[in-house]
Amino acid sequence: MQYQAERCYYVPGSYRGVLPAVDDVERVVRLASGSAVVIFSLSSCCMCHAVKRLFCGMGVYPTVYELDQDPRGKEIERTLSLLLGTAASSVPVVFIGGKLVGAMDRVMASHIGGTLVPLLKEAGALWL
Repeated sequence: MQYQAERCYYVPGSYRGVLPAVDDVERVVRLASGSAVVIFSLSSCCMCHAVKRLFCGMGVYPTVYELDQDPRGKEIERTLSLLLGTAASSVPVVFIGGKLVGAMDRVMASHIGGTLVPLLKEAGALWL
């Protein structure tokens, strides 16, 4: 199994306490908008692997950011947790068409409910 080549952009800035810094949120938004489907992941996470396999099995090849291989990964993970409203680790986090879908539970609920494919088509990630 192969994933689309990862494209990471690093912008200077730092995490500043409980609320994410504006540049951290901007970084996440910029990364999430760079491709039709974006997954923020950890390379050792089984749920992250499962969501990547789900998309690849559908013929969608997402841009994957492995946060444990990114020097700013912890800051991005904290920002994602705050965007999701959770205190715990939040990966995988999926964006489709630049819009936050959510973690694995929301992706699977959308898939089972039949709303995932229309989202993918609307974003241009799936053509059939």
